[in-house]
Order: sequence, then structure tokens, then C-alpha cells
Amino acid sequence: MQYLPNIIFAILLIAGVGYFARNIKKLIRNIKLGRDVDVSDNKPQRWKNMARIALGQSKMVVRPIAGFLHIIVYVGFVIINIEVLEIIIDGLFGTHRVGLKVLPESVYGFLIGSFEVLAVLVLVAVVVFWLRRNISNIKRFKSLKGWPKNDGNIILYFEVVLMCLFLVMNATDTSFQEMGSGNVISGFIAPWFEGFSAETLHIIERGAWWLHIVGILVFLNYLYFSKHLHILLAFPNVYYGKLTPKGEFNNLEAVTNEVKLMMDPNADPFAAPAEGDADEEPAKFGASDVTDLNVIQLLNAYTCTECGRCTSECPANQTGKKLSPRKIMMDTRDRLIEVGKNIDANGGEFKDDGKQLLNDYITKEELWACTTCNACVEACPVSIDPLSIIMEMRRYLVMEESAAPMELNNMMTNIENNGAPWPYNQQDRLNWVNE
Repeated sequence: MQYLPNIIFAILLIAGVGYFARNIKKLIRNIKLGRDVDVSDNKPQRWKNMARIALGQSKMVVRPIAGFLHIIVYVGFVIINIEVLEIIIDGLFGTHRVGLKVLPESVYGFLIGSFEVLAVLVLVAVVVFWLRRNISNIKRFKSLKGWPKNDGNIILYFEVVLMCLFLVMNATDTSFQEMGSGNVISGFIAPWFEGFSAETLHIIERGAWWLHIVGILVFLNYLYFSKHLHILLAFPNVYYGKLTPKGEFNNLEAVTNEVKLMMDPNADPFAAPAEGDADEEPAKFGASDVTDLNVIQLLNAYTCTECGRCTSECPANQTGKKLSPRKIMMDTRDRLIEVGKNIDANGGEFKDDGKQLLNDYITKEELWACTTCNACVEACPVSIDPLSIIMEMRRYLVMEESAAPMELNNMMTNIENNGAPWPYNQQDRLNWVNE
């Protein structure tokens, strides 16, 4: 019986971490459904971007109030959970505040005191975030309904409960309170429990301790189903982010080579390419479903924070068009999750479900509303590129379905026939001068 709590703790820890690892394995499997892409270039710049954007939160502070509060929650939550390491050691080996055994009391007191101050700052920031999301008239939050709205609130409730449990745990730990240091905040809470017997205080302290670690494990596994998966994915997503100028689009090699062939007076247009030539025409132009996108674009979809900064900056959305870059990313993720569930249900093999990303999730109207201005890409705090997905789906519409809008078809016809986007013969272009 002496070791029963340790055994229960070990089982909970193994089950929690194991289920998390299982889901992460599934997530990686889903991302790898995309096409391979070479992102091995310029590693120093990639590491620099990750340190500056993902770790340093440099793009969050563009909006100072939200950015500052986010840094408090981010830094506070991460640092406070360093204390989880102590809880794990105590839980596995039956010790109590093992940190006091390996650190001087003054150092340990300083650390826990700092954690308590951060816990209060996190609570304040979370309350402000809740008011912004639910009370303030902020358009990018008001547009969220159902699960996306509830998901954001659930995370805020999680953080409140975990921070409160941490403070209660410290306030009811009599040995910790007797230290005289470290109880910067919990020292003010401890009087609330005056009059309680030592046994009752011990039960409350142990209850808060167990609920805290269980809450951490539940929170960890909830991430897979939440937009807050970006807590983990922001780092690789920023590292693999686009390094070329934002206005630069990729060209299909097969099309580029065909154009070069047309412009070369000495080339034989009827010469067949050699077998196995790397320049062969791809099996499919553009993307109509998630498996046509590349792995970075699918990583982008899972990383989306649903903050709505992209949509609030989108000029098409501001003028009443149907396009929402945030919706593009959420739709891509939803379809990818659906494909993953299909694979799980069919023994590791995808069976055609009669649906695809194009039309079933994202409409043509949304795709053609985009001005390709890159405002959404610039606004994203974690280097997500909704525009790249829009362009791949447009490419499919034009090159596979010949389904471009009439205005665009007219322009391309004019370029083909007249060498310019205007419907005038080259000899007639300057006639307006005579008028």
C-alpha cells in the first residue's frame, strides 16, 4: 500500500504521454500525405526566424496589447510548468518537493516565488483575453461560432484552473509556508485556510497536487484536438516557412521548359523527352484536395492559431468578398483530419469518399476573390501562407478544368492572340493617339 500512489501516478503518466504520442504520430502521418518539398536551404536564416518569430514572438507585438498579454501567458505558462518536472519526480519516487533537496532554500524559494507571480499575471491576462473574445466587439472574434469559439474559451478555463491549483497547492502546504520564502502570492492565500486541521490541509494540498498533474496531462492531450496545437507546431512551421520574396510564385518546371522550347528557334518541338526525364509533365497540375498540397502547406493548416489576423488584414474580406484566409486554413485542416479518419477506418488505406477540398470545403468564389497581395501572409504571427494554397487550387482550376473566370479567360486569349491583355491588334494599339 505504501507504493500504491506511486504506481497510480506512473500509470497515469504513461497513459497520458502514450496517448499524446499516439496522436502526434497520427498527425505526422497526416502531414506526410502531402507532396515532398525541399526546405533544406539557408538553415542559418531558418534558425534565426524560428528564434525571432516563434520564440521571440516578434510578430505578436505588432498589436501591442494583445501581443504583450500573449507573451505573459506564453512565457508564464511555459516557465511555471517547469515545476511539473518536480511533480513528476515526486510522484514517481514518493518524495515531497524534491527541489528543496537539490537546491538551496533561497534559490528554490526564488524560483517558486517567481512562478507564483507569473501565475497571477497569467490569470490577469486570461481574464482580459476572455473579455476580448466574448464581450468586446472585435470582428475577428465575433465571426467565430460553435466549436472554434468554444475551443478558445476552453483553453482559457484550463489555464485558470491550473494556475489556481498551483497557488492553492502552495498555500496549503504547511512545510512550504513555514519556509518564509517563495510564498510571494500563496502567503496571502494561506490565511483563507486558517482554522483547518493539519490533516485537512494535507488533503487539500494533495488534492490540488493530483488535480494539477492530471490537468496538465489532459491539457497536453487536448492540444491535438485544439487550435492550440500551435504551441508545439509554431516552431517547425516558422523554421520551414517561405524564405523567398513574398511576391515570388513558383513556376511549374514542365510549363517553364515548354515555354523555353517555344522561344528557341533551333529547338525541335516534336522531339520526345528522354525516358525518365526529370522534366516530364506532372501527373496533376495544381491542387484539388489536401493530398495535392505539399507537406509544408499541410503543416501550416495544423499550425493555424485561428486568431483571424489574416482575415482582418485581407482587402478582399474588408470589401465584403466571401474570402477569409483563416477559413482557408481551417477548411484545409478539417479536410485533412477527415482524410486521416478515413485512413484509420479503412485499415491504413484511403477509400474515395466522393469529397475533396475544392467545392466541398473551399468554393471557387473564395479562390478568385483573392488579390494575391500577401497581406494575410505578412499578418500571420507564425509564418502561415494561406496564399500558397489558394494559388495551387487556382492552378488546378485553370490548367485542369479550364475554369477561370470569363474576364481572366478573355485576358489570356488576348495575350495569346495579340501579345497583350487588351482586345486590340498590335497594329491598332496606338490608334488612340490620332484621336
